[in-house]
Amino acid sequence: MTSNRVILAGTATIAVTFGLARYGYGLFEPELRREFGLSMAQMGLIGSAGYVGYLLALLLVGALVARVGPRPLVVAGGAAATAGMALVAVARGPVALTAGLVLAGTSSGWAWAPYSDAVDRLVPRSRRARALGVIDAGTAFGVTVAGPLALLAYGTGWRPVWLLFAAVALATTVYSARVLPRGAHRPVAARGAVGALGPRWFARRKALPLYATAAAYGFVGAGYWTYAVAAVEDGGAFGSGDAGRVTTALFWTLIGVAGTAAALTGHAVGRFGLRRVHTAMFGGLAVAVALLGLAPGAAPAVVASAALYGPLAVSALPAVWSYRVFPEAPATGFSATLAFLALGTIAAPAVLGALADARGLRAAFLATALVALVATAARPEREPGRTAGRTDGVAVRTNRALGRTDRAVRRADRASAPTDTSPSLRASRTR
Repeated sequence: MTSNRVILAGTATIAVTFGLARYGYGLFEPELRREFGLSMAQMGLIGSAGYVGYLLALLLVGALVARVGPRPLVVAGGAAATAGMALVAVARGPVALTAGLVLAGTSSGWAWAPYSDAVDRLVPRSRRARALGVIDAGTAFGVTVAGPLALLAYGTGWRPVWLLFAAVALATTVYSARVLPRGAHRPVAARGAVGALGPRWFARRKALPLYATAAAYGFVGAGYWTYAVAAVEDGGAFGSGDAGRVTTALFWTLIGVAGTAAALTGHAVGRFGLRRVHTAMFGGLAVAVALLGLAPGAAPAVVASAALYGPLAVSALPAVWSYRVFPEAPATGFSATLAFLALGTIAAPAVLGALADARGLRAAFLATALVALVATAARPEREPGRTAGRTDGVAVRTNRALGRTDRAVRRADRASAPTDTSPSLRASRTR
């Protein structure tokens, strides 16, 4: 029961800190820009500042989680989301708006990595990969909720929606504070085995492809979240004006609904292995991004892109992979992984924005798709247990088949046995 509560708390926290506090900015960007009279460049700077704040929060989490445990850091993230979104809702000028958006954007940096420690402490080993998959899928639930609320904002204004966001963040924070344990935690695998976490600890050979993957994942994700709506609007796949605004919200919602399938990431890793899931994920991302580069004006291509991108954008693969690379200090290792993801996230808007100005949005999306395709080469090492597992599976199936054959032979022997019921014959059958 405790493990179910921590999974629920983690899913809700990620839904709020990512789906609302972080990505809600992109969904409501047109309304905010018009309300405060800001240019696209100014809004871009605000977005970059939020990503930098996210990175700083990740670095602090990596330094603090081993000392204080996950609970205070998750609470800090929830408090940042609550206060930041409330400040956005009541902001009357660009300064307050910027402060609120940056504060809200840091919340995901505080809250995400500590759940690796919480899962390690409270969830049975056999369920940890699936638990991380469900928790990370919380982003999809948050995005799914934000889309319809964006439609509501067209009639009532965006401020009440952001106040509602803040209230949900507050409730989620209170629940997480009650569920998560107090105090620091050292995983069983680490007791007596972990020394100082120096550069060599972070730069272990198995971590290098993980870092490269995280940076590429952040780059592709930031590029899509930042410019997908612009690409769809420029392509005119669903019309313009009010119709375009409505379909933009529906496009966002479709990404979220499709993203709920990311809860199966842990199951997929257990079934197919981390290496295969990694290749499939980045291959799928390359296709999803390329569709907006090749055919942003074709409705089927846009829908297919959203449906394919959703579950891959919120995949738990970085969390599961990081947990395997750093089993002795999962939250610290995951914080390092997320730091590289944040670097990719910070770089993407500026690089792709410059490319879009020079060559157009289509070229920017095709370049992003190329990054995803190249990232398939930074694969995890082969898992030794996978081959053994397949061999064991063959042995099990063979033993089952032999057992069925043996039972069939015994049934045939009984059917062909004499029907004499004398005591001596019954005794021989008993033996």
